[in-house]
Amino acid sequence: MDKTTYLTVVKSNKVVEASYMLTLAEQRVLLSCIAQIDSKGELNENCRFEVTAAGVADLVGSENLSNTYRDLKKATEKLYERSVTIDDPERDNPQVKQRKTRWISSIDYIPGEGRLVLSFSPGMIPYLSQLSKEFTQYKLKHVARFESVYSIRLYELLVQWNTFGEREIEVEWLKRQFQVEKKYDRVVDLKKRVIDPAVDEINQHSNFWVKYGQRKSGRTITHFQFQFGPKDKVNFTERKRITDDEINRQARPGESKGAVIARLTGTSLDKFAKPGESFEQALQRKKNLVEIRKNLK
Repeated sequence: MDKTTYLTVVKSNKVVEASYMLTLAEQRVLLSCIAQIDSKGELNENCRFEVTAAGVADLVGSENLSNTYRDLKKATEKLYERSVTIDDPERDNPQVKQRKTRWISSIDYIPGEGRLVLSFSPGMIPYLSQLSKEFTQYKLKHVARFESVYSIRLYELLVQWNTFGEREIEVEWLKRQFQVEKKYDRVVDLKKRVIDPAVDEINQHSNFWVKYGQRKSGRTITHFQFQFGPKDKVNFTERKRITDDEINRQARPGESKGAVIARLTGTSLDKFAKPGESFEQALQRKKNLVEIRKNLK
């Protein structure tokens, strides 16, 4: 079995919900290094973590090693400058509302070998090591094939609430944490460029299925409402062998590929919801009916 099967990313929830922007190559480098950390053990800034172009190519399933070399070099050039803003960083010190820190304290690139070596910054170490509670973990392989940084971010936010299967996220909060508030003023553009591609990739490449709706305040969309869960608990795409042709044939006007997959595999409320009813209303009504049926037995 491939060794990447065992690599697990573990982060404090503070980092999962932090505000930052990284390129896809930078995300892959950091996640590959984080997956090497013993999250319950000790970590210091002298600990060094290595990533190779060959290793990244193997992880993402790429046969174009020259592109991987190029991406790794680009990641090296910018990664030292990247920062992350963490809200309410200290439980015991509520006066500190935000903390801004670099991801790493040093990075070396060996061009002839397509290899980089880095150390995490002291500011990041408490959020990556000696974690006993309030953390999120997942297998690195489940995000390895993503081509969007937003897919990785959204996947982490859903995995964080894995035991609930539902999560409502404020639109403005998500834009701030993803650092896209200046790029997508209109929600329709945010959905088209960020949410829909992320949902599609999660449904296609990860171990999760996901579907989302939205909640309005007046005429303004204020929240996204996500319903999600592990694919092994539903009769999902791979088991039903849904082809792209079938997805295109079954798609409704304006429906994303991820939404079609969720609907066809029984992970949506489309057939259950009444006309004009929101995702949240349909879900609550379904729960109420289930409870009523239990009481009648």
